[in-house]
Order: sequence, then C-alpha cells, then structure tokens
Amino acid sequence: MIAAACPPLFRRLAGSCVALGMVLALAGCSGGDDGSFDVVFMEDEAVLTDSGVRLSPGAQHVRAATRAGLVAINAQGEVVPALADRWNVIENGSIFVFRLRDGTWPNGEELTAPSVRDALQRAIRSLRGTSLGLDLVPVDEVRAMAGRVVEVRLASPMPDLLQVLGQPELGLVHGEGETGPMVLERDGENILLTMRPPAERGLPDSEDWRDYVREVRVTGLEPAQAIERFDDGDVEVVLGGRLGSLPLADLGPLSRGTVRLDPAIGLFGLRARRERGALATPELREALAMAIDRPALASAFNVGGWVPSTRVVAPDLPADPGMVAERWQGSSVEDLRRVAAGRLAGLTGQDKRLTLAIGDAPGEQLLLRELARQFATVGITLVQARSSEGADMVLVDRVARYASPRWFLNQFNCILDDGLCSLEADRLASRALDERDSALRARLMGEAEAALTRANVYIPFGPPLRWSLVRGEVDGFAPNLWAFHPLPDMAVIPR
Repeated sequence: MIAAACPPLFRRLAGSCVALGMVLALAGCSGGDDGSFDVVFMEDEAVLTDSGVRLSPGAQHVRAATRAGLVAINAQGEVVPALADRWNVIENGSIFVFRLRDGTWPNGEELTAPSVRDALQRAIRSLRGTSLGLDLVPVDEVRAMAGRVVEVRLASPMPDLLQVLGQPELGLVHGEGETGPMVLERDGENILLTMRPPAERGLPDSEDWRDYVREVRVTGLEPAQAIERFDDGDVEVVLGGRLGSLPLADLGPLSRGTVRLDPAIGLFGLRARRERGALATPELREALAMAIDRPALASAFNVGGWVPSTRVVAPDLPADPGMVAERWQGSSVEDLRRVAAGRLAGLTGQDKRLTLAIGDAPGEQLLLRELARQFATVGITLVQARSSEGADMVLVDRVARYASPRWFLNQFNCILDDGLCSLEADRLASRALDERDSALRARLMGEAEAALTRANVYIPFGPPLRWSLVRGEVDGFAPNLWAFHPLPDMAVIPR
C-alpha cells in the first residue's frame, strides 16, 4: 500500500509534512555528472512550451520558470516576491500595493509601474472566458503610482488575490523576451532551463553564484517511460503523477527512489453533461451519487490516507462557514443503494445506460471498472464514451489554485458552458462577491454550495490524487496543497 505518512493533511489544511508518501527505497546515485538536473513530466512533451492560457500542469511549471508575475509560488506552496519585492494591503483589503524591484525588462527597458500595470492588464484580459478569469472578477482597476508602485484595487474582497497573482498564467511580458528566473533553450529534443544572474532575479549579485545553481533538463514522456528512466537512474525527478498513472508505480522495482503524494485539494468526481435518462432530474442524479462507495474507490488503488468526501467544496477550508455537511451521514451504502435503486427503477432501455468520458490510462480504466460495478448495483450500465463531446458525464480531476470555496464554485459557473450547472448557485456566489462583511460573505458562499449540491450536477469522490518520484538527495521539492513544484527551487544548490 502507498500509505500517507501524515494522513491528517488530507483531513485539514495544516502542517508541513514533506514526505507524504511511503518511502519505497533509499535514494541512489544521481542521474548524471555533467552538472545538470533532469526532470520528466508525465505528459506529452509538445505541450510543455504552450504559449496560450489553458496550460497543462507541465506547461504551468515551465511557464512559471520562464515568466515572472508580481509574485510567485515557492516549493512549499507559499507566495513569495517576484517582480514585486514587497507589498502591503490597505483599506480593509480593498487595495493591494506592490513595490517593484529594481531592474529592467528583457528588452532593456526599465521596469516601471506603467509598464507593469499594462502587462498585468493584458494578462488579466487574456484569461477572460476561463475559470481563472472568473477568479479575477473582483479586480476593478490596476493603477501605476509614483515611485515604482502598482496598486490593484478590488471592487469586492478577495483575500486570495496574492495566490491568484502567483499563478503561471499571470506571468508578465513586455516586448520580446521572458521575465522569469530561468532562460529556456533547446538541447536537442529536451528543454534546457538555465538560471539567470542574481541581479536579473532581484537578488544581490555574487561572483560565485554559478557554483550554487544547476541547469535543469526538462522533457515529457509517457508515464511508463518516465518511471523506467527514473528506475534506471537517468532522471532525478518525475512530476505530474495522477490517478491514471498511479498503478504504474508498482510495476518496476523503483529501487532508488521515493513516491511523494501531495496533500492536494481540488475536484475529483463526475460532472453531468446532459439532462437525459438517469441524469434527467436532480433526484435521479442524486441517486447515482448515493450509489458510490467512496472508500471502495480508494481501496481499488491501494492508497492509504485519502479521505473521501461528498462535498463539492473541500471540507475545512479557512473560509468554510460549516453550513454544508457531508451527505447521508449515518446511512450505510446498502441502505443508500436501496433508495437509489427505487428512484431509478422506472428507467428502461437506453435511459439506464450512461457514457463517461475518461482516459485510457491504467488508473482511469481501473476507476471506470469500479464505477461500472458500483452503478450496476442500482441497475445502471456505465460505459466509456467514444468522445467527450457526446458523453453523458466527464471525469473531473483538478487541483485547486487557492483555498477558498469560491474556486470550487467557479469551476461550475454557467458562463463556462462546461456541463450542467446551477443558476441559483451562481447568483448566490455573485452576491457573496459584493458583500464586505466576511461572515455574511461566507454564509452566502455556503448557500451557493448548498444550491449546487441540491442541483446534483457533480458527484464528488474526494480530493484529487497527485504524486511524484523524487530521489532522496533532491533539495527544493516539497509536497504541497497545489501539487506545484517550481523548477527554479530545485535548480538551487544549498550553500
């Protein structure tokens, strides 16, 4: 069993247990002696350098390494300085004031408040129509002030603004060239990332700085190939492990590495796409949710420490008012399935057949088989959809960007047109944005979650599973809530 060494991290947002995962064996030798550091992402290499705003996890890591925002996210998942070296919050949280570091843009122009303001406005505009764009709705104005100061003014409270501004998609550009701590070049088929001089990273200069950084070679491979290269000692870190690739971790001896599980929060469950058959009404969709034995899902993957949930919003978030509890507490799976079967009994023929858009990776197919077995107990046939376009349901497997109910609710906003939704939930969440009183705002968010729960457009399982392979001698890696592991942190050699 891959057992969580600190299971409470799945249950509450506290602590800093670094090795949340079972150590499979002791660390071995490094993957090379040429001073480079090799990282493999378990995804298609072609998407790692995408230039758009809908980035894969690997592309987010590369973007964060090569393009800086006002702030950044470090290895522990905390907000740290980037283009802004300090900031403060005034006017009861309605104004965030950022003081820019000394320096220039890559094209040689001075890093000024007006140029940063314009770059941030462009980045925000580019995200319109995405869930991250919805997260930024409270941003009312970006102002350039005297003395290299930029102000972000909010129309409504946004306690998580810094976390959002630290996302890779909010990296800023001005003219040609990138602004991040690392420079991207091509090394044959690989991506080669090299650290910029300290002064270009907003740090004090040092003559021997090159002795304390290393190049990072990045590539993308199929999970089985990535694991094989790690097992052979060719790479130090493999990132991007998900549910689909988790069973592969047991295929090889992995004799010189460790599996690290992130205590991630986010969405892991089924999203209804169409109102038909067993998905025609909220009551029928609830029956499907009642048929799920969530602990059995974890057992199928032999994962310890994973805590299932029936809530749309992750439990125990800092702003959670405690209004929405876990569903069906005190009822056995057998009792719930009897009720569910009764509701679904009137369906016949094709109405009892559902298609699910899900990948072909081993873990995804294992999940499909387990879900099909469980749905069969209430008379529903579940099969894999040939395409996501015509599927009745889709698997949602997404890590949160910040720890607020608002992120979860935004993923189901009707504006995104990404499946069934709740206009009532959207209305309540919108009202919450305009509310200055924190207690009332939290209550409205709780009411929005309750409305989305009643609509039964999403069947939650629990938090998403994210894992990595990391050699024991690697510094700069830490499991965190966002399953985000900055490459510059791993490129630094401790003094």
